[in-house]
Amino acid sequence: MSFIRKFAQMGTAVSVAALLAVAPAAAKEFKIAVGDGAGGTQEALGKAFIEALEKETDGEHTGKLFLNGQLGSEQDTVNDAAIGLLDFSILAINNITPFSPTVGTLTLPYMILSLEDAVKLTQGPVGQELVENTVRDAGVRIIGWAYSGFRVLTNSKKPVETVADLQDLVIRVPKNEIMIATYQSWGVNPTPMAWSETFAGLQTGVVDGQDNPYITVYAMKFDEVQKYITNLRYLFSIEPLVISEAVFQDLSEEEQQAVLAAGQAATEFSEQYLRDQEAKIKEELVSRGMEITDPANDEQEFIDLATKAVWPQFYDSIGGIDKLNEALAEIGRDPVTE
Repeated sequence: MSFIRKFAQMGTAVSVAALLAVAPAAAKEFKIAVGDGAGGTQEALGKAFIEALEKETDGEHTGKLFLNGQLGSEQDTVNDAAIGLLDFSILAINNITPFSPTVGTLTLPYMILSLEDAVKLTQGPVGQELVENTVRDAGVRIIGWAYSGFRVLTNSKKPVETVADLQDLVIRVPKNEIMIATYQSWGVNPTPMAWSETFAGLQTGVVDGQDNPYITVYAMKFDEVQKYITNLRYLFSIEPLVISEAVFQDLSEEEQQAVLAAGQAATEFSEQYLRDQEAKIKEELVSRGMEITDPANDEQEFIDLATKAVWPQFYDSIGGIDKLNEALAEIGRDPVTE
């Protein structure tokens, strides 16, 4: 063997050895379940989290998104994360509430009236207490929040301006007690339906409508099966990024801090993402043929019926009326009395 060839082989061996020496021994690619499809808030939060995690760990750790419920329904992913079978999940907050009822504070109808309210509640003392409760109750830790906007009502039949306009429509809702009770307060018996079945349900006419934020309507291509949008504001959609508490506790302290920092960075990104994207998406949906209607009389009929009928039903499950009033005080609103 020539000296040059032997040297080249030695050089290759040295290069491989050098690469192995610097490669991280415990590098991880975390699995991140995502309920929605591409182009939505959940995907945007997930991408921002992965980018921040790679930065925080100098490229040692990363993540992979599994969109469109590939790893199971949103509630299934909570179960899987709780027992350590899944690393992360991004899901609508109403799908955590069955596991940790105090989170329902953020899903009471007309509790959150703006993005600013949502940020204050999730980033302040109320949000921190909900994080701790969710670890205790559900075995998952909220490390980031996506802000998706108000869940506007869409349907395929007609414009909806009043509660009376709802009465002959079949509306899909998640399997969430608070959301079901809200529609019942408006005189409607909604149809609980899994998220994975919703598009087909709308397409086949099993249900006439559903509610979700503009960004989700766009990401899920609901404009293909829905014509009318009503600007309801009964529920501001917040979509937590959760990590399995078992997985979190297996991380080193340095890794835990990196995960928390990446979650905070993704949360801040999501707030700006909503500000930047929602108006553009509204325009795009209109250009695709959807019609947008505002509720009559500033939505007061919807507000009065829902808050009077629904809030008292859930005082106990969210931790008592005092907990509700703590949240209201956080966003500068008057307390309620029994």
